[in-house]
Amino acid sequence: QVQLVESGGGLVQAGGSLRLSCAAERVFKVNTMGWARQAPGKQRELVATITSGDSTNYRDSVKGRFTISRDNAKNTVYLQMNSLKPEDTAVYYCNAVAQPSAFVRFTEYWGQGTQVTVSS
Repeated sequence: QVQLVESGGGLVQAGGSLRLSCAAERVFKVNTMGWARQAPGKQRELVATITSGDSTNYRDSVKGRFTISRDNAKNTVYLQMNSLKPEDTAVYYCNAVAQPSAFVRFTEYWGQGTQVTVSS
């Protein structure tokens, strides 16, 4: 069973930085990976994605502040978050399109979520 293990959330003051990590375990192959977030009372929104070829995409509100990267050898994706704002406060979820074993189709998986709180 594929598992996405997240780490790195926490409490930080506005203007500070945090780095999230997410390792995909028990996978045969990983395609696109990314991060989404969900604030209280709001819908989950995609924050950033990165393909296996390192092509990236960001939502407008985080461009220039967040950087997504990955280590394909470790099946791990990172989200470096700088210049954090109170409106970045949310539960951040790791996402991966992965193949659990050979000859099995790619499926989308989600992590359990990690809380990021930015105080003003």
